[in-house]
Amino acid sequence: MARAAVLTSVGAPLEVREDVEVAPPGPGEVRIKTGASGVCHSDLSVQNGTIPLPTPIVLGHEGAGTVVEVGDGVTNVAPGDHVVLSFVPSCGECYTCRRGQNYLCEKSQMAVMGGLLDGTTRLSSGGAPLHQMAMCGTFSNETIVPAISVVKIDNDIPLKIAALIGCSVLTGVGAALNTADIQEGDTVAVLGCGGVGLNVIQGAVLAGAGEIIAIDTFESKLELAKHFGATSTVKVGDAGADAVTAVMDLSAGRGADVSFEVIGLGPTMEQAINMVRSGGEVVFVGVPRMDVMLNLPAAFTFLYLNKSIKGCWYGSSVVQRDVPKLLDLYREGRLMLNELISREIDVSDINDAFGAMQAGEVARSVVVYE
Repeated sequence: MARAAVLTSVGAPLEVREDVEVAPPGPGEVRIKTGASGVCHSDLSVQNGTIPLPTPIVLGHEGAGTVVEVGDGVTNVAPGDHVVLSFVPSCGECYTCRRGQNYLCEKSQMAVMGGLLDGTTRLSSGGAPLHQMAMCGTFSNETIVPAISVVKIDNDIPLKIAALIGCSVLTGVGAALNTADIQEGDTVAVLGCGGVGLNVIQGAVLAGAGEIIAIDTFESKLELAKHFGATSTVKVGDAGADAVTAVMDLSAGRGADVSFEVIGLGPTMEQAINMVRSGGEVVFVGVPRMDVMLNLPAAFTFLYLNKSIKGCWYGSSVVQRDVPKLLDLYREGRLMLNELISREIDVSDINDAFGAMQAGEVARSVVVYE
């Protein structure tokens, strides 16, 4: 039996179940002993309904672990291998994968069903099926995932470090290195300095940005942002500064060359657009609710001011390429991963971890399994 944190309905706290059964892996699937799982804002977004998924569901999508069994036809990993889980499968064969857009792999569309590639799940409790978030379900100490959702890594990388690569690091660093076009010396603004935002800042440093302006409502997050490479900070909300005005003041009235919105709220998305210069670039990283709409003056946004707006899904990452690349940067001391872990917790502490994330107390809480 596996032990897992289960969301039974939208808005409910997660409950830990000790009786989770894990079926054998089917063809093209692998059984994972989960070593660690980051607690990500996207998990909270499923709980509060921002990301609609069927329940009951085992949340968790940012993880790493050890392969213990493989199904028929699996050749990319073997029992004993350490792997990073990718919440977007990467088949390498579909139309988007062949165009280098593996982060949009056509097989990932099945994730909305809350199961694996065939739409079904391998987890159950009390005889009833449990869905799996993002074909992963890493809030369980064992899970079954598609083989195209794992990337083999060297066994010397601690699994609690490797887990972070699976979402926040690939998304944040990838947003800066893959999605955006940051030029040497650019001024970059980052709205939202949680786990993903801190990695956007790290990516901007790696890309050669000259000025990095971190914007958040929590002073604690802004202090972390400075540690990860921000050169200026702006506290907004509760009589704090106006984000757009502050960025203009810090950029000689011109605006940022590139802005990143890492929150997913309509007002901050519009602020991100307004704070970039003419000819500047806006990258949307945060996940908004499905009903969020933007009202933009088309002539001045796109034509006269020639601003570019890009969506960023999973850091525009090709996981087979980018996971090893990021781990190399970590080994070289150019990418901070240990510093992202604020708390190591048991899976039973998930609800408290959600609260700490909302209160701005942590960069990342990480579930570490025995």
